[in-house]
Amino acid sequence: MMRSLYSGVAGLKTHQIKMDVIGNNIANVNTVGYKSQSINFAELMYQTSQSASGPNATTGTAGTNAKQIGLGVKSAAISTAITQAGSSQTTGNPFDLQLKGDAFFIVSDGSNRYFTRDGSFNVDAVGNLAMSSNGYNVMGWQVDPTTGQIKKDTVSPLTVLSAENMTYPPEATTRAYVSGIIDANDPDTTSEDGKIMNLNFFDNAGYSYTAKLSMKATGRNGEYSVEVSDILDSNGKSVMSRFPNLSFGSSVKVANAQTLNVAQGYTVNSTSLTYDGYTLDFSTLFQDDDMAADPNGKTAAEKQKMLANAYGFSTYEEFSKLYGTANSTDTDTLGKMLAAGSIDTSIIDANTGALTIGGKIIQGGIVKYNDSTKLIESVNGLTNNFTLDLQFGNDVSIPNGPFATINIDFSPSNNYNANGTSTIGAEAGDTKGVGAGRKVGKMSGVSIEGNGMIYAHYDNGQTKLLGQIAVAEFPNAAGLEKQGDNLYSATLNSGEFDGIGVDVTSSGGYISTGVLEMSNVDLSSEFTEMITTQRGFQANSRIITVSDTLLEELVNLKR
Repeated sequence: MMRSLYSGVAGLKTHQIKMDVIGNNIANVNTVGYKSQSINFAELMYQTSQSASGPNATTGTAGTNAKQIGLGVKSAAISTAITQAGSSQTTGNPFDLQLKGDAFFIVSDGSNRYFTRDGSFNVDAVGNLAMSSNGYNVMGWQVDPTTGQIKKDTVSPLTVLSAENMTYPPEATTRAYVSGIIDANDPDTTSEDGKIMNLNFFDNAGYSYTAKLSMKATGRNGEYSVEVSDILDSNGKSVMSRFPNLSFGSSVKVANAQTLNVAQGYTVNSTSLTYDGYTLDFSTLFQDDDMAADPNGKTAAEKQKMLANAYGFSTYEEFSKLYGTANSTDTDTLGKMLAAGSIDTSIIDANTGALTIGGKIIQGGIVKYNDSTKLIESVNGLTNNFTLDLQFGNDVSIPNGPFATINIDFSPSNNYNANGTSTIGAEAGDTKGVGAGRKVGKMSGVSIEGNGMIYAHYDNGQTKLLGQIAVAEFPNAAGLEKQGDNLYSATLNSGEFDGIGVDVTSSGGYISTGVLEMSNVDLSSEFTEMITTQRGFQANSRIITVSDTLLEELVNLKR
């Protein structure tokens, strides 16, 4: 029997295998992360009919080469172009990931770990990051609850959208600062309400409030008083009454005592006021007289205006607002006396009737700016501490209270000339944003960084580290064994996986989001290989045909 027949058969089989490889490559031309394969042939074996001989110096004959007849071809190796990157396809899906470099994603079916370049991931019903094709969990490193940093330990499934990750806890405001210009020529600083600054802050449940801070010129150069005029909730409703124990800074006097002299035509002593034949007893200042019993009697409003006129004011309202109202915290001042419903006769001079009013006492502070530099010089007389504490007097039955003390720093402000327009304002947090507080945050998105770290983003401006995608690297990645579903498993020739993995950036790689790595199959090369494979198969088939013809001629010799 002719050996060429078997060589032809071997040639047909190996070319058929090569065609199978080519067909598989072309079939996966659009498979995510697919790595093309190629096959190499090797000679099958040889039959030696004569061995080689060396030169013989005695006989003078030369050496001869061995006579060997080949018996065909075999498949030597099927190689995978595993380190050759495929083209990129933009998807816009934040969970579609592409690896740059020679690393592999680590995935698990719950029992076994596999490796893949297919970064088409999604999030399942319980928030696990998983492969879209088969639901295998993507593996990585978790966050250490103590340090808040990644703990590079044995890889485990990454949970992205768990229930505890959907919100970010609120935090009470603890710091604030006042910055900008308080201009001495600003009419607001001398108005009744003062220059108002709104400080937005949060309690420890995440509810928002606004403290209205009022700055007023005291009449002394570069000096302003500051106090809390009101506190509003998120609906703009005043809730000042909820804080009866509220304190801001300390009790300070914001003006010097002054004496109000009696106007011409009025007679005032320590108990009564007389004008145009009518004597007003201070004890009835806030009472209506019986008009029928006393035809010359006056109403409370008329008596109050009479008192105001005695000291040079056209209306009682102007008089009463001089140093406070009935809700004032003034001590020994007109506002305090009016709050009591009568005049404190001890401060009226019995001889002249002059009314001495002490400087207004407020719960706040005195902010002093340097005349030369226009920068802050002191707060409540202190030159080394420019802060005031806003304390809400929390209910002792609530641990730590619903509100935290807010330390307000005035040092960033100044007293420059701004053409009569103040730009001063209050901001929560220090100048670096620390202590600003926050509302409860709802997750607004998830992002994956180039190093594989996964962050959640919340609508209160916070971010939270959820974990990090770990990758696997192998000494001989081509030695990995294909398992279908775009998966590979480690073999003895690829090198073992240590169970921990590496950071993708450790060897210069990175992860791109919204992009997938496509197949690295080159169709032009595959079609060229297909042509040569077809011709090779065709030629081997001819070997069999011709060998058969020779055998036919041999058989025909008996004729």
